Amino acid sequence: MSRTAPFDALFVELQLALAGRYSLDHELGRGGMGVVYLARDVQLDRSVAIKVLPPERGYDEEVRERFVREARLAAKLSHPNIVPIHAVDEAGPFVFYVMSYVNGETLGERVRTRGPLPPHEATRILREVAWALGHAHAQGVVHRDVKPENILLENGTGRALVTDFGIAAAIGSDDDGPVTGTPEYMSPEQALGHAVDARSDIYALGAMAFFVCTGRPPFAGDRAVDVLAHQVATPAPAVTADGARVPRRLAHLIEKCLTKAPSDRPQSALALAEQLGAAVEERREVPAALRAFVKRDGRVLSSGGVLLVGYFGLMGLVSIGFAAGVLAAVATTAALALTPVAAMVWAARKLLRRGYEHADLRVAFEHDIEQLREEFHATGLREARGVERAATSVAVASLVGLVALTTVRVAFPTAALWIQSWAGPLLGVGVFGGMVVRLALRSRRPYAASEGWAKIWLGKIGRGVFALARRLGGRPAHGAATTHRATELAIGMAATELFASLPRDTRRALGDVPRIIGSLQRDAELLREQHQRLQKALDDAGDVATGQEYADVRAMRDELGERHREVVSTLERLRLDLLRLHAGAVSVDGVTTQVGLAGDVAQEVRRLLEARGDVERFLAR
Repeated sequence: MSRTAPFDALFVELQLALAGRYSLDHELGRGGMGVVYLARDVQLDRSVAIKVLPPERGYDEEVRERFVREARLAAKLSHPNIVPIHAVDEAGPFVFYVMSYVNGETLGERVRTRGPLPPHEATRILREVAWALGHAHAQGVVHRDVKPENILLENGTGRALVTDFGIAAAIGSDDDGPVTGTPEYMSPEQALGHAVDARSDIYALGAMAFFVCTGRPPFAGDRAVDVLAHQVATPAPAVTADGARVPRRLAHLIEKCLTKAPSDRPQSALALAEQLGAAVEERREVPAALRAFVKRDGRVLSSGGVLLVGYFGLMGLVSIGFAAGVLAAVATTAALALTPVAAMVWAARKLLRRGYEHADLRVAFEHDIEQLREEFHATGLREARGVERAATSVAVASLVGLVALTTVRVAFPTAALWIQSWAGPLLGVGVFGGMVVRLALRSRRPYAASEGWAKIWLGKIGRGVFALARRLGGRPAHGAATTHRATELAIGMAATELFASLPRDTRRALGDVPRIIGSLQRDAELLREQHQRLQKALDDAGDVATGQEYADVRAMRDELGERHREVVSTLERLRLDLLRLHAGAVSVDGVTTQVGLAGDVAQEVRRLLEARGDVERFLAR
């Protein structure tokens, strides 16, 4: 024995009854339907957990039969995320079942000792629990007591296993017996003593998800009756109400699970698991170099730096315009404009030398914007876009006025001096004040700055900057991590690299290849994005996604997915042809034929994307 078992009457009596079959070690826990002991199976020499119904309850024949019946129901379940039951038996006054021993801790212990789980880990665990419940529901079993204490986390693997189907019952039974379960995780219909089905477990899973993400259940209190009253009549609070950093998609799923009416919840645990899976898979890890570029190097100047340089640069231009004329002001403007461009080229050159390309920036900016959006919404702040637009308008109008004033001053040096004397400073204050207000409001909305830089870097300016940086010695290094890249991006970059390493004459003969690779890559990215947006819209709609409108949306989603696979396949064939060309296994003419076919696919997909206004109209609604 690893340690001496605590002495109590139940332990001694049960050990006497099980002597020769099981050797008890110590108590693992106890609940309303029994006590669990760690034991050794004597014959098989393995650790097991034994759940026993206390004798004082076992004397009740109805309770005894119910315990055995429901233990045998649970014993039929076989799933990687359900603790398996090996035997259901009786010995003297005891009824018990034997299950596998899981070396680990409960989900409740994990949250109480370490605090709320990170969203990614929480989503993974909830998905595994949903899988387990989906399997049980398919076998006609409702758990009825889904809570953190009944979820075991296996040491080493982190796998979640559902245990204690001790109060499970067959789906569809008209059980009008006493209300059983844990008040903090009980569905409204279960609290009222009504018949329950799989959707009751889904409510409990939502309450457990709330606990996992915040460290507390949605409803709590000193008296069970008060908690049950809240479960029945009080809308569940938002999981982000107290500032918990929960992704919007996960928060939305928790909200749907906690709706009072069973018909408004996800109608199956497997469908919920699929939606949780989508929430897990959409979050990709971004390498540190790209994160640093998005947050620091790629921003060229901080917001304060932009303000100061813009203001003093503007004042300098006005002064030069007054003193030396329009041409000098234009020359100074060009010099000022080239300064941030040079900084951008330098930042792009550093990133290239670390092994990353312009196309890698998209996932980095998307990751950063999504993270900043979550933080903004978690603070409960409101966006003030109207005031921000007004401040921008004031700044732009004042700037136009200053330029016009400078022009008038150069053309008519002696005209309206009294207007110039007060209009100049006033317009300068308008420019400066408008910029200050705008930047102050955008600082409350931190993702706005990242969105602005994303438009610059991912557009024509960013592509031009990277092209210039590459010519100035920013040759991509080899060996950079590519696990964050979408499949089409990884294939496109590999094909581009193969093309660049061909002899000059061969490249000239295949001159259209880089453009076609880039076009196919961008088309595949856009197809993937639209497919994911439609899938998310369908997931958010959940069980109301019925009718002809949603049938059309599903058809659009399927068509976009099929087109995406076609484009990626075309890109892959082009890469393989370039690889064979390197090895001398194919001629230039053969690759040219494939290039022509790839160009046709690119044009066809482009027409499809341009005609897909239906997607944007649906998403706008």
